[in-house]
Amino acid sequence: MVPARLMSHTHLIDRLPKVRGRITANAPLAGLTWFRVGGPAEVLFRPADRDDLAAFLAACPPEVPVTVVGVASNLLIRDGGVPGVVIRLGGAFADVAVAGTTVVVGAAALDVNIALAAGHAGVAGLEFLSGIPGTIGGALRMNAGAYGREMVDVVVEAEAIDRAGVSHTLTARELDFGYRHCGVPADWIFTAAMLSGEAGDAATIGRRIEEIADQRAATQPVRARTGGSTFANPPGHKAWELIDRAGCRGLRIGEAQVSEKHCNFLLNLGGATATELEALGEEVRRRVLASSGITLAWEIKRIGVARPGGVR
Repeated sequence: MVPARLMSHTHLIDRLPKVRGRITANAPLAGLTWFRVGGPAEVLFRPADRDDLAAFLAACPPEVPVTVVGVASNLLIRDGGVPGVVIRLGGAFADVAVAGTTVVVGAAALDVNIALAAGHAGVAGLEFLSGIPGTIGGALRMNAGAYGREMVDVVVEAEAIDRAGVSHTLTARELDFGYRHCGVPADWIFTAAMLSGEAGDAATIGRRIEEIADQRAATQPVRARTGGSTFANPPGHKAWELIDRAGCRGLRIGEAQVSEKHCNFLLNLGGATATELEALGEEVRRRVLASSGITLAWEIKRIGVARPGGVR
């Protein structure tokens, strides 16, 4: 007998449009995430190119949930997996082209690769991207920032495809950036961006990128299974200081731990579940609220459904 869960996956794929890219039912996602936790995608779609993505979205039944993931550096996928279709952009969306002081990039291009390519071409102002794990698509979605700069400082325009498969070109103003916020509808998928830098010396830029790498290694658990900064900084405060004052440095639930090196990072010590990591984050929020009166907002994006049974 075919399990009911498998039957539901097969049925969903049967309802989806034909594609030129890869489409897989019941696809494991944990190995794609920096936390190395989480359940499968009901269906995982890797589009061949921009036209394949647009055609799929135009023909995909509107009631089917669609979720986009990048390299999942700031993402927690719950243990029950992600219903509907998960879209992951690949190499066709990872180009980086430098012309003068303008850098045109695909949404799947790694932030660090953009900084390096710009630096090699003598384009300054994008070094901060080397300190942000992930892709430019994720950086656009959350107005990512580090080391004194944010995406709002460098974006000229961005391209996106909406849920109906219609393409849009958005100016920096239309992106409606705020602190760790972008005003573009959540179901639009970024496909490319144009960034602006300034003329600089390649050697000087390279040294700045090395400084950022050294600073990250000294202050953050960069070699651990983590999801980057867990909570956004509240106005006038630093999240890590509030967490530290609440006595949460090193706090554990199962195999999930608040980093002792930088306590705005959660760690998978090796056998954590997404449930444990999320429960630990919520316990941190509870303790910070009790000690300071401030409610921390999650910066890590959490998607999917919980698995019955809760924390071990």
